[in-house]
Amino acid sequence: MTVASLSVWLLGAALGFVAYTYVGFPLLLIVVAALRRRRPRAAALVQWPNVSIVLPVYNEEAVIRRTLENLLQLDYPPERRQLLVVSDASTDRTHAIVSEFADRGVELLRLSRRVGKTAAENAARPLLRGELIVHTDASVQVERGALKALIASFADPSVGVASSRNVSVARLDEHANYAESWYVGYDMWVRELETRFSGIVGAAGCFYAARASIQTYALPDDLSPDFAASLIARERGFRTVSVRQAVCFVPRIASLRREYRRKVRTIARGWRTLYFKSGLLDPRRYGAFSWVLASHKICRWLVPHAGVLALAALAWLGRDAGWARWGVGLGVGAGLCAGLGWWWPDGRRLPKAIAVPAYLVIGNLAALHAGIRAATGIRTPTWEPTRREAIQPAEMA
Repeated sequence: MTVASLSVWLLGAALGFVAYTYVGFPLLLIVVAALRRRRPRAAALVQWPNVSIVLPVYNEEAVIRRTLENLLQLDYPPERRQLLVVSDASTDRTHAIVSEFADRGVELLRLSRRVGKTAAENAARPLLRGELIVHTDASVQVERGALKALIASFADPSVGVASSRNVSVARLDEHANYAESWYVGYDMWVRELETRFSGIVGAAGCFYAARASIQTYALPDDLSPDFAASLIARERGFRTVSVRQAVCFVPRIASLRREYRRKVRTIARGWRTLYFKSGLLDPRRYGAFSWVLASHKICRWLVPHAGVLALAALAWLGRDAGWARWGVGLGVGAGLCAGLGWWWPDGRRLPKAIAVPAYLVIGNLAALHAGIRAATGIRTPTWEPTRREAIQPAEMA
């Protein structure tokens, strides 16, 4: 086999892998879900169960008051709701602000030293009284009826974890991270398809609920708790579902630099979580779930590796083929867009024609970086919350 023919083969394989990951896999889900016998509709809940809402925070004085007001106005019987704020050794006014809500039933657990989000949730576990444990973040806003929608899904005894439908929102449509809204919408669509088929492979960390029986032991500090919850649920014979009516508004991160750091951290933790529960990739034991897990998680995380191979193949073929030089030119152009988006000032409008390729390139570079970190054993257990731009209720309508 000549170098040229090998380059053509590598290019075709790389492009085919990317096409399967983002187009072929969802199309297959549509087909297999249509062929599979529909599940009978679950009966309605006889009564609303006791729930515990866990809110881990670190130095959230800028948003914690609005977040607590949002959670307290959710449509759910107050006598069946516990709201526990877990402070990861906050050093600002977070404790004082949370204490103002004590007479409204808000509880506060203060940790004496920083341990990270996963360890903070582990510390809260003995204090939780609910049959269902709801996890959320200080940076998001939850629609008023979302909690009941989330909890109602547990009327189906096969459901172990229920996850929200996230909506990416921002005050400025054309900032550097414009494409995040498109990607979140795409991901929510794929999760709906997975739910129709058998179940999703990872909950949305911004707002999800799990049966207390699933969360009975402490996770290692460097794992992703929302991803791990779905994997543990499947090990125990439960499904994880995406609930369309449980809407959670997630403010967009305006800076691509911060988005890059967030993705590196979350994907690296995702790799370690998957390694922790790698037995779920065995199709002999877990059937179609193993296929969905590999396609949704591993394939997406390996897309940038395929992109590197494709660019290398195009560079070699470009010595003789004009079409390959065009491909290299497109790659260079996307890289220039990423560089421009990386240095673009927060709050300034960036044309969508630049913002979209910039987001895609930087997101894939982050996945590549995260894979290297996970493979080399570099760990980042200490949690640093992602600071998102505040969105007012009127802007979420």
